[in-house]
Amino acid sequence: MPSQKDSFTIAVDINPATRGLVTGTETLTREVCARLPAAAPEHRWRFFAARPRAGLGVDVMVLPFPRLWSQVRLPIALASERPDLLFVPGHVLPFAWPGKALTVVHDLAFERHPDAYTRGDRAYLRLSTRWAVARCRLLIAVSESTKQDLVEFYGVSPDRIRVVPLGISRPATTAAPAARLAELGLNGTFVLQVGRIERRKNQAVALAAVERLDGVTLVVAGAERDKALAEQLRNSTHSRVLGAVDQPTLELLYKRAAAVVVPSLYEGFGLPVLEAMARGKVVVAAKSSSLPEVGGEAALYFHSSTDPDHLARILELAIGDQALRTKLARIAKTRAAKFTWEKTTAGIAAVINEVLAA
Repeated sequence: MPSQKDSFTIAVDINPATRGLVTGTETLTREVCARLPAAAPEHRWRFFAARPRAGLGVDVMVLPFPRLWSQVRLPIALASERPDLLFVPGHVLPFAWPGKALTVVHDLAFERHPDAYTRGDRAYLRLSTRWAVARCRLLIAVSESTKQDLVEFYGVSPDRIRVVPLGISRPATTAAPAARLAELGLNGTFVLQVGRIERRKNQAVALAAVERLDGVTLVVAGAERDKALAEQLRNSTHSRVLGAVDQPTLELLYKRAAAVVVPSLYEGFGLPVLEAMARGKVVVAAKSSSLPEVGGEAALYFHSSTDPDHLARILELAIGDQALRTKLARIAKTRAAKFTWEKTTAGIAAVINEVLAA
């Protein structure tokens, strides 16, 4: 490892943190980059982005460019900056960067569920992943599940992969007034699913399960990626499609939900599970990919992602068993407290130093 007196220049692609749509990639980039200078103050940190964004917590060099920013504009800046390492929290390494590099692989959903992506998107994601595997001495995976996917699909030796889980921050936003529920058409018991509407998120099975329960509604809060699936949800009297909601509304939904359901067929990490547990919610998740890694003993699982009957039984238990609800709420908060962005940042900083020392 580099000693405390060793100082290197590290360039960071912070561009994902400037996007409007926020997923796990954007969240990790924002939270970790804000903490990296304090976690490794011996290094000189240089952050680059294509657009400005307030509240990132670090000085960012903004380099506007219309298309292919990471492949064209960023390498031009790096050529003059000449950093000792390029760190890319969002997976895509510039093909034109010849120096040391480190990236975070969030998921390989395009391999597990290729039909959810266009042919062009699949081709680019596979090419960029192969390039990352070829160029990086070490890779960071956000879960053991993603690590195993890298081994299975790309033949990466396990000793080249470092697993660094994501973290969670306690929400600073106050929940919207309770009257907001009536405005959204919610006046009874509901279970909440947070995330984009797409086949991989498995909202269709969640809806089929909820339709088997009396007086329960499935509330979906997230952008609509699959219009046909969104329409199927809208056409049911047992569901409400809210689209992307603001943070106060989301906090209110978490507060009032009888349970949070995460029925995904595949998640690279499963941040929605962690976010719900941090709020002391009962989580019902599919026993697939990374979800059991995150939920551990603090969540309830249904074992077949395609079996709405089983999911319905688990949801009924999660909603109706008060003793179980109280127990899980306590365990969930305790478990979620173990996942912090400080730990994530320290883990990534350690891998950065490992690469620099090689």
